[in-house]
Amino acid sequence: MTDLPIIEQRRIEATVIKPIYEEMVREVGREVAQKIISSAIRKAAIAQAQTFAERDGPDRNMRDFQDLYGLWTKGGALETEVLEATGDNYHFNVTRCRYAEMYKDMGLGDIGHLLSCNRDGSFCEGYSDKITMQRGQTIMRGASHCDFRYRYNHKNSTFGGVENTEG
Repeated sequence: MTDLPIIEQRRIEATVIKPIYEEMVREVGREVAQKIISSAIRKAAIAQAQTFAERDGPDRNMRDFQDLYGLWTKGGALETEVLEATGDNYHFNVTRCRYAEMYKDMGLGDIGHLLSCNRDGSFCEGYSDKITMQRGQTIMRGASHCDFRYRYNHKNSTFGGVENTEG
């Protein structure tokens, strides 16, 4: 892991991804290019989460997961309003997202949700099969706030992941 704030990591990644994405759009069209970007970012999020899972060990829980969020908010990258932070639930709203602002400024607003939001539920998959996320809206897609609702299932589940009801 690096000490570079995640928002800066994402800026560097986006700088590299932008010309590749633009070329893919020219070659294969917007829909296929976005599908490729979405798949690649999802796989990267799962792999990153697996690294954290190995570090945190087999007894990792919701509190360990909550501790990770400081990495994404570092430097004011996200402004959040925590609604519930227990051993079973981590519910919060993001009221300001500098990731969304950054992607828009870079001319990548149309795929910002693929570059950042797409990672959130996928991260659960790689970190723990006991953590799931529900989200109905994001700032990246024009909402006033993002509504994150993480839940910890003490029983083994077959799949950690996301239910993203945002259209």
